[in-house]
Amino acid sequence: MGLFLLKRLATFVATLAVASMVVFAVLELLPGNAAQIILGDTATPESLAALETKLGLDRPPLQRYTDWMAGLLQGRTGLSISYDTPTGALIAERLQVTLPLAAMAMVFTVVVALAAGVYAAARHNRLGDVGVMTASQLGLAIPNFWFAILLILLFAVKLQWVSAGGFPGWTEDDGGGPWEGFVALLLPALALAVVQASVLARWTRSAVLDVMREDFVRTARAKGLTRRQALWRHVLRNAMIPVLTIMGLQFAFLISGTVVVEQVFVLPGVGRLVFQAIANRDLVVVRDVVLLLVAMVVVVNFVVDVLYAVIDPRLRPSDA
Repeated sequence: MGLFLLKRLATFVATLAVASMVVFAVLELLPGNAAQIILGDTATPESLAALETKLGLDRPPLQRYTDWMAGLLQGRTGLSISYDTPTGALIAERLQVTLPLAAMAMVFTVVVALAAGVYAAARHNRLGDVGVMTASQLGLAIPNFWFAILLILLFAVKLQWVSAGGFPGWTEDDGGGPWEGFVALLLPALALAVVQASVLARWTRSAVLDVMREDFVRTARAKGLTRRQALWRHVLRNAMIPVLTIMGLQFAFLISGTVVVEQVFVLPGVGRLVFQAIANRDLVVVRDVVLLLVAMVVVVNFVVDVLYAVIDPRLRPSDA
């Protein structure tokens, strides 16, 4: 198990290193002058030179990259051009919205999808199965932003149960509180979860059906276990391996794919920060946020790999 974790950790570090190079190359080495783009065509040579010095564009590309990496390893981040604030502080503040939002959406996704997928598999080719598959197909066809607008129209405009947008904060000092923050993220989490729950329900159904056809399940049934007992004791544990892969990818997507939903609900999260940074040509913020999102995706995949070995120890020797 130790060697398994070391190999996965090495892959994690290598992936981050390559990702950082790609992010730097795309944002820093593409044709064009970043300072010129930020200031516009009417900028004076003096202002261009001053901004190039502030952004470090007067230094060689390799030195800029190594300075960026050294700063991140030491816990130092660059200054945002728009906010004149370290990007680390900006991102940390916005993560207080994005991470709970992604976690809530993932909880909704897992609870609904696992229940629906197992229910459909247990009633294969019957009315319940057809109903779940039809509902999941509709969920796949609904864009997140359109469903978000429908939720706002129903619960905020017509019923007036919740606010149409904004985030009051997690503390009373911010004007909100834990319950107010939870309510503000409820509709955005549902909007994010609808498509992901549909995908995961279909994968869960397929995985459970595949395992139910295995010989060891037939043996368990022959020994006297009911269909329900075989399902809960033997089928679900083995079916969770492919399902975990999808869950890991979905959680990574929920973290990095909140831009549109945060815009619709006017939430001050990381997605909205990226949108604003792109609009303001704040490449320092874009660079650090993109690398953070890549790191989150890699971390989630690392956790999924470890969970594979926990759920099915047979995978350890082959991976190690």
